[in-house]
Amino acid sequence: MTENLYPDFGVLLVDDEPDWLGSLSLTLESCGGISNITTCSDSREVLSILEKGEIGLVLLDLTMPHLSGDEVLEKIAERFPEIAVIVVSGLNQVETAVRCMKLGAFDYCVKTDEEDRIVGSVLRAIRMVEMRREFQAVSSRLISRELSHPEAFSAIVTGDRSMLDIFAYVEAVAKSPQPLLITGESGVGKELIARAAHNLSGCRGKLVTVNVAGLDDAVFSDTLFGHLRGAFTGADQVRRGMVEEAADGTLFLDEIGDLSIASQVKLLRLLQEREYFPLGSDLPKRLKARIIVATHQNLSAKESAGTFRRDLYYRLRTHRVQIPPLRERCCDIPLLLDHFLAEAAEALGKKKPTPPKGLGQFLSTYGFPGNVRELKAMVYDAVSVHRDRMLSMESFVKSVESAQAESGPAVAVAPKQNPFCGFDELPTFTDAAAFLVLEALDRANGNQTLAARLLGISQPALSKRLKMLHS
Repeated sequence: MTENLYPDFGVLLVDDEPDWLGSLSLTLESCGGISNITTCSDSREVLSILEKGEIGLVLLDLTMPHLSGDEVLEKIAERFPEIAVIVVSGLNQVETAVRCMKLGAFDYCVKTDEEDRIVGSVLRAIRMVEMRREFQAVSSRLISRELSHPEAFSAIVTGDRSMLDIFAYVEAVAKSPQPLLITGESGVGKELIARAAHNLSGCRGKLVTVNVAGLDDAVFSDTLFGHLRGAFTGADQVRRGMVEEAADGTLFLDEIGDLSIASQVKLLRLLQEREYFPLGSDLPKRLKARIIVATHQNLSAKESAGTFRRDLYYRLRTHRVQIPPLRERCCDIPLLLDHFLAEAAEALGKKKPTPPKGLGQFLSTYGFPGNVRELKAMVYDAVSVHRDRMLSMESFVKSVESAQAESGPAVAVAPKQNPFCGFDELPTFTDAAAFLVLEALDRANGNQTLAARLLGISQPALSKRLKMLHS
């Protein structure tokens, strides 16, 4: 199986000296990991190659027979303005360099420059083209709000508009080699988003998941980079690291906010240099995996507090999605409830029970600090003790009351605001109570048991209030 090429668009080298083309190709691959290279020794063929639409960057010599580099540069700027061009010439002349830049060249390098100078210029141009393409893809997706591959998100049950926008963004950046940062509270489904991004990436390798929470620096290094035999006491055989396991695929690092500063430095070097050293080795290995990271923590706050490196933070947030908590997308609760009822019934070998009327409304009044994961646990618990055709609401009520008793005020969605603030004329106690009862009944679709629970009173107390209203 062939390795994934980098970048995902072609880099065309144009020069009438085959030896120079071969030398430059080797330099770009060995020093920059650039493998998606096409060479051309006849300048007359350049435009026909570009017409195929596979090239995003051209490295162009100026002094060539037939069509000069200047002529080719002008034609590229005119017909293919989206393609970046770096002039690599044997002429070290300021006037020539200025002329090429005016014609639209991204950069001007001299063949006698240090390898780092040329490779660095190529890597910067690649990143510029990637960012341009990503911006265009994101803009197109967000404007149209249509997914080319909705099946990649089939494991995520939602009808929420903000979640569908996240899908469009993830689909747009899925093929980018830059890191993807996924943030959100525990239980919102960050790993499902990571898996969707991997499936859309086109990577032929597998998705390798590593939860880095609680790993000290030594264990982190050994887990990610592996070791050679004899690297330390007890290392009696070679161990492949997770970076190598994820070659040509995706490495998903969960709970990245828990990394120590020492481990953050190593991760930063991996992302910047795209290479790493297995423990006990002096020979570097190249990173061949896409990196996706996730955390429930506020990395911006940690960076401000000095517990998360600023350079790593900005390196990781090239692409970022923030998954909203379940309490902010209550419209998903009925969908998830139905999904988990079917899933739990199948897993437990039972018929899918019918949920009681008002259950979805009751659940929508709860803050779900554990998000989708907590709802799933509630449903599985209710189905496991279910006996009759109609599912009992008591299991859910007990789960909510138990969670609220354990967590106290932390479960609250937000500080309560006075609904009467700003009223010119306040209602009487009797009128306010009546309005509250009617609103609770409306939200509960007439279900008095649920309405009483929404009001925090017993059903007999609610019945008494209703009699007062109708008297």
